[in-house]
Amino acid sequence: MSKETAALSSSTVEDISQRIGSVNISNDGGISAAVVCDMNSGEEDTISERNCTSCDQNLDSVKTNEIEADNTSSNTADSDMVQKKELNSGVAEVSICANCGKEGATNTCNKCKQVTYCNAACKKKHKSKHKADCEEHLRRAAELQEEELRRAAELYDEKLFKQPPHHWVRGHKGDCPICHKRLPILESGSRFQVCCGMVCCGCLYAARLHEEDFNRAAEWEELVPRTCPNCRAPRPNSCEEYMELLMPRVDAGDIQAMYTLGAFHAEGLYDLSQDYGKALELWEQTAEFGCADSIIKIGHLYYHGHGVEMDKKKARHYFELAAMRGCVEARHNLGQLECSAGSMDRAIKHLMIAIDGGNNDSLTVILSIYKEGYTSKDEYVKALRAYQKYLGEIKTSQRDKAAAFHEDYKYY
Repeated sequence: MSKETAALSSSTVEDISQRIGSVNISNDGGISAAVVCDMNSGEEDTISERNCTSCDQNLDSVKTNEIEADNTSSNTADSDMVQKKELNSGVAEVSICANCGKEGATNTCNKCKQVTYCNAACKKKHKSKHKADCEEHLRRAAELQEEELRRAAELYDEKLFKQPPHHWVRGHKGDCPICHKRLPILESGSRFQVCCGMVCCGCLYAARLHEEDFNRAAEWEELVPRTCPNCRAPRPNSCEEYMELLMPRVDAGDIQAMYTLGAFHAEGLYDLSQDYGKALELWEQTAEFGCADSIIKIGHLYYHGHGVEMDKKKARHYFELAAMRGCVEARHNLGQLECSAGSMDRAIKHLMIAIDGGNNDSLTVILSIYKEGYTSKDEYVKALRAYQKYLGEIKTSQRDKAAAFHEDYKYY
């Protein structure tokens, strides 16, 4: 080493060491690689490959091999850990006879299914020892299943008795396209126009009142306007004309039109033969889209055994589905079923929701329940107020005039 090099100050050496992170010197004394580190930025710049000064191994390769070895050992350890967990959880357990301890046992306890035996002889020999554990396992399994069923029933009841959204109840029939007032749930309070859908009795009466051939002694068929009150399209004069207008809407997937055609098949109207099978097919299609009218009609088919085998359990299921979609008639049916079963608390819940949707029959049942002492006066008053609120949403002077003119215009 020269004297000039020895004379370097300690501060200069420190500066150089800060600039040079590592220097590998080859056998001939030359520098073959260096990693220069900028202490200010903390970044490294690799100039060339790095070799060991004693064995000429590539240091990067050695480091990579070490990392791979570490990863391999880590993966092996993880695999061992997984195997231990599987053994603890019973996933990878070796079947061992509970009586003699031999491996490969395949004969399982018929009751608890938790232990295995070599054969029937070992099972019989071990029966007295295993009996207590077997019965304890069955008891705990039964308690767990009962708890799961109880919780599932609670969750279903929460969904069943939840007050449906207001727009669902309104959307059960919707609003009149002319006066934009809520359509009454009573069937005589509105009528299906094949061109424009449901129209309320008040608008139908007003349109018919202004036609020249209006007859105050007319039957219901004559009470229907000659032209649609909404679009002024001529009313079909025959069953053939009506079906010609209805079928394109059915083919286009119109929910209300498909439901109406199903009703015609079920009742044998408009020159159609009575066919519950076709009615069920149409109602099932519309039920998939959440049509509450179709869902409750399917329930009626199963309840009365029309076109299908009578199944009141399945009918109740469809009533519940329709009720959760906002159908107040289905809700009333459920209330009646609960009354018959003696479940008065559940019956009152159903009936109160039906009254809130405008079902007058449910109000009559609540009055009877109140007189018999199954509910309080406050509950009955609450029911009356709910029904008055519904009437406030559907009543109009035009509908009142229509109802006063003819009973077929009655809407509540």
